[in-house]
Amino acid sequence: MGENLARKILRAHLVSGEMKVGEEIGIRIDQTLTQDATGTMAWLQFESMSVPRVRTEVSVSYVDHNTVQMGFENPDDHRYLQSAARKYGAFFSRPGNGICHQVHLERFARPGRTLLGSDSHTPTCGAVGMIAIGAGGLDVAVAMGGGPFYLKMPAIVGVRLAGDLPPWVSAKDVILELLRRLTVKGGVGKIFEYFGPGLRRLDVFGRATIANMGAELGATTSVFPSDGAVRKFLRSQGRENDFVPMEADDGAVYDEIIELDLSKLEPLAACPHSPDNVRPVLEIAGTPISQVCIGSCVNGSYRDLMTAALILKGEAVHPDVSMTVSPGSRQALAMLAASGGLDALASAGARILECACGPCIGMGQAPASGSASLRSFNRNFEGRSGTADAAVYLASAEVCAASALRGAVTDPRSLGKEPPRVRIPKRFPADGSGIIPPESDPAKAAALPTVLGPNIKPAPKGTPLPDSVRGRVAIKVGDNITTDHIMPAGEWLKYRSNVPKYSDAVFVKVDPEFPARARRIRDAGDAVAIVGGSNYGQGSSREHAAMVPMFLGLRCVLAVSFARIHRDNLVNFGVLPLTFADPADAAAFEGGDEILLPEVRRELLSGDSVTVVNSTKGRKVACRHGLTARQVEIVLAGGLLAWTAARGC
Repeated sequence: MGENLARKILRAHLVSGEMKVGEEIGIRIDQTLTQDATGTMAWLQFESMSVPRVRTEVSVSYVDHNTVQMGFENPDDHRYLQSAARKYGAFFSRPGNGICHQVHLERFARPGRTLLGSDSHTPTCGAVGMIAIGAGGLDVAVAMGGGPFYLKMPAIVGVRLAGDLPPWVSAKDVILELLRRLTVKGGVGKIFEYFGPGLRRLDVFGRATIANMGAELGATTSVFPSDGAVRKFLRSQGRENDFVPMEADDGAVYDEIIELDLSKLEPLAACPHSPDNVRPVLEIAGTPISQVCIGSCVNGSYRDLMTAALILKGEAVHPDVSMTVSPGSRQALAMLAASGGLDALASAGARILECACGPCIGMGQAPASGSASLRSFNRNFEGRSGTADAAVYLASAEVCAASALRGAVTDPRSLGKEPPRVRIPKRFPADGSGIIPPESDPAKAAALPTVLGPNIKPAPKGTPLPDSVRGRVAIKVGDNITTDHIMPAGEWLKYRSNVPKYSDAVFVKVDPEFPARARRIRDAGDAVAIVGGSNYGQGSSREHAAMVPMFLGLRCVLAVSFARIHRDNLVNFGVLPLTFADPADAAAFEGGDEILLPEVRRELLSGDSVTVVNSTKGRKVACRHGLTARQVEIVLAGGLLAWTAARGC
């Protein structure tokens, strides 16, 4: 039997464990990326390990989130990140150079390599045949220090693509269709590997869109073969020497197969407030919109932006619509300008924003109160846009551009014109001025300082788990709670490197009293507990959603199920993630209940079951921890930093 591509790459990087689904494995990491919203803390954690130089093939520190620089906090973070990258051997991508996933795809991604990034959309680089995984910043810091990345061996889902995309249908509709079928929980514990004859018309830009939004499925990552399309892309970037042909063997075996006939797809949109709330655009056509946003890391490529430009050329954005364009990289922006696309967009009335994440993470361009915004982005969680009561829809660049003309959600097939044909240049500009290399001389690098501004505070450290834990439920929440719910972005982003200040934001969009309540529980000597529903912690990789609640005294989270990255982040900060053995037991807990884990340390060491007593209700329930032996040691030690230090590495 043949082997699939994902297993081939994992096997080539395996350093521990057996590749059996559900068993823990450790893999060697070739490349890492960090961005400024998560990277400052990751680099502080790296520095605490006293490793003189990064030990990866390539590590890159990007600035793409907090680029507005309102106040001193953000530029201080950026100055620190540049100084740390120069000192410790990483490349530094300047503010305005582009979004980490798009730039990494252009400049550094290589077939057959592994990439670990402190951003959940790191799987974008799977478009060129990498195993690219999003993780918490602490995991990335360990990888920069040469340590393996540990994960449970995922099931490999083969997605067989057949047929050709119809006119006005794009790669965005492919991933939206999978989200419609599988939901935001459908990819948990899985890698999606794409193959089949339908690949022949999907270039790397389209593959990157699919791989990027695979994160919304909850997938570990997505991967495409390294074929002629990848070679063509790398050649256009002046990196053909990085090409290595890689694909699944004939007759490759998968744990699951999904058949997808591209010819049967139509324009789709994700409706508020979840990427899996997908409907045909035709069904929601006519919905009034006040805003259209095109770009971001999922649809900010030259192909997507030029597609929108050709649709808008010679036209005007509807007077009731505010339209913005966020190029994914400076390279995409330069090509757009050279081809006349920038003029077409600006002349139509679009606002051209910086090459950065921008409105996708709530950094500006919040929609008007109670209005609808149509975006070619990857997430539409409630309030993420910066406006609590806005209705955010997600769709392709084609749908967004057509809708901008009409002032309402529009099926582009109704425009009565031929779909635009974008000519992809044989060679893209490879201006390296936006990427600063590190100091190459180790002796000189060792003497360099890192520059810490007053807003940058040390990373908090956990404490060892006691024999028993007495606590109180500080909040009970429902299903699909996102890391945006737990730790909002937007105006709070500038405090990502200041945990004491950022702790004022924990759950404030859900319950403004949570921070004060958690502090009262902590200061009274009790542990803080949280009770959640299914898929708790979905969304971004931000480790702050575990780290900052830990700072407020969080010791355990009881939930029906967890999103992968957030669960791992909880473990990394010494917080115990427990799932109810019987999901119905979640109903037995309410906010304010006093709980007791009477023999938690002994139970963690002896098996998978942990007893939780609800002292307020007089109820005892069984929970499962599902941790590996290594993860148990980490929780007992009080987190990954403490565990690593205790082992002398």
